Amino acid sequence: MGKKSGGGGCLVLVIVVGLVAFGYYYWHRGSSTSPPAGAETGGGTGRYVALGDSYTSAPRTGRQAGTPPGCDRSDNNYPHLVSGRLKPAEFADVSCSGATTANITGPQQTRNGTNSAQLDAVTAATTLVTLGIGGNDVGFVGLASQCSTNQPTGAQCRDRFTAGGRDELAERIDATAGKIASVLGKIHEKAPKARIVVVGYPTVLPDGDGCWPSLPVGSGDVKYLRESLGKFNSMLATQAKAHGAGFADTATPGKGHDLCAATDKRWVEGLFPASPAAALHPNARGEQGMAEAVEGLLKLP
Repeated sequence: MGKKSGGGGCLVLVIVVGLVAFGYYYWHRGSSTSPPAGAETGGGTGRYVALGDSYTSAPRTGRQAGTPPGCDRSDNNYPHLVSGRLKPAEFADVSCSGATTANITGPQQTRNGTNSAQLDAVTAATTLVTLGIGGNDVGFVGLASQCSTNQPTGAQCRDRFTAGGRDELAERIDATAGKIASVLGKIHEKAPKARIVVVGYPTVLPDGDGCWPSLPVGSGDVKYLRESLGKFNSMLATQAKAHGAGFADTATPGKGHDLCAATDKRWVEGLFPASPAAALHPNARGEQGMAEAVEGLLKLP
């Protein structure tokens, strides 16, 4: 996901939490479980386009790939890994740290250059699109100072966002659903023969109370934020199914690889990364896991 400036796309430290398991993989298009006809990609054929935010661009996990530099796009993120397996005739990774759904259809100004509307890379010849977007639309950025606490059992964010009998984060997630639907519709319009895969966000926190004080979020907020982001991931899966796309759940295989796991097991780094990655973002191991989720959906050998 990501922040809008400065670090170029980090999702706020306290709310990228373990996302719900929602059926490991599925493909759905109307009443059919088959991909659309004419969408072959691989072995020197087809065009694969990757769209997304910083969980797709994978800041600091590899060498700079493409332009602008401010997108913090790495050459070993999951799109590059999937492309390496598929070997399509054409490949374009236009993901960018800090992107929202608005940056799929419009340009994004980064701290170092402007990324064109990501949808510009999708053409009628495109046969595969992966999409990892939506977290920044919900407005997770900026919650760090609100949720950080010196109380191991704290729940200040939960109390704030559920005050008055409403759940503000749930409302934001519901509001983002229509934006995801719109993006999927526009991709279908530009590339009617393309398979589309919505890529979920991997598990960041373990089940239970978290790992305070390494991650200074109270157990009450850990539960609330985990459930909120479970709703978010479920929303992505629901929109994918409703709009003729596949969904690659990266949370299920990511369990046990959260930022509280041992350094040689984790897929997502903590506040002080032990492996090359942005704080609270996937490392190279995590991007490999996300790639395998996409490859499993595409049924690659």
